[in-house]
Parts: sequence; C-alpha cells; structure tokens
Amino acid sequence: MKITQILLAEHVVFHNLFDHIEKSAPKLKTSAEIKTLAATLEKLLRAHSDTEDDLFVAPLEHYFEQIGQRETLHDEHEEIDRALLAIKSARDLKQARKLLLNAVAASRKHFDKEERIVFPLAERTLKAETLKTLGAEWMKRREATLK
Repeated sequence: MKITQILLAEHVVFHNLFDHIEKSAPKLKTSAEIKTLAATLEKLLRAHSDTEDDLFVAPLEHYFEQIGQRETLHDEHEEIDRALLAIKSARDLKQARKLLLNAVAASRKHFDKEERIVFPLAERTLKAETLKTLGAEWMKRREATLK
C-alpha cells in the first residue's frame, strides 16, 4: 500500500474524530473533560505528524520550497501544537473549549491542504515503488508501537 493511501486513510479517521470533538465539546461541563479530549487529540496527532514528517514530508521538502509552501506547512503544525499546549494551562471551561475547537479548525485546514496539495504532489513526483516502500516503512513503525 502506498504511503499516500495510508495517510489519507488516517485523515478519514481524524475527520471523524474532529466531528466528534466539535459535536461533544459544547456539551462538556468541565475544563478537565476538555483537557482530556485535547490530550487524546494531541497524542494521536503527534504520532501521525511525526511519521508523516519523517517518511513523507522530508522527501518532498524541496518541492514545497519551490511552490512556496514549506514554511506554511511547518507553521500550521506549530499553530496546532501551540493551541493544544495552551489548553493545558487554560483557566476556565470557556477558554479551554475555544482553544480545543480552534485546534480542530486548524487541523482541518492543514489536513485539507495536505489532501489537495501534498498528496497529489507526492503522487506526481515520487515513483509508485517509492510510495509503496514508504508505506511499508509506515507499517513497520506502527507494528513496533504495538509491541
């Protein structure tokens, strides 16, 4: 399986998680509940983005530079990280909820850009065999985390 197919499948799972967060966050009654939900999202996004950066983005860095997207993609990751980190120190429920929903919105925007720009770019510029090799490496890394 190609890395682009794997990452897109992960995006589908994240979009469902984002839907759940957007639906449930307004109903939560404590900042602790928001912080728990944010910690879960942070952990899942970290695993996804670390693997994505290591296996997928690195071989495409020079292409992102050429199309003027290198800094934007990195800035978006940092924006999401900052929003999730800020939730940990949020003083009240309203602030924590707003930060969480902002992180979800930023994540959706970033994922959309990857789906419209990054994945098609990879499909055009990297050989199918390279994409499959990267997919196999992704599988090895995921299997290692299950042990």
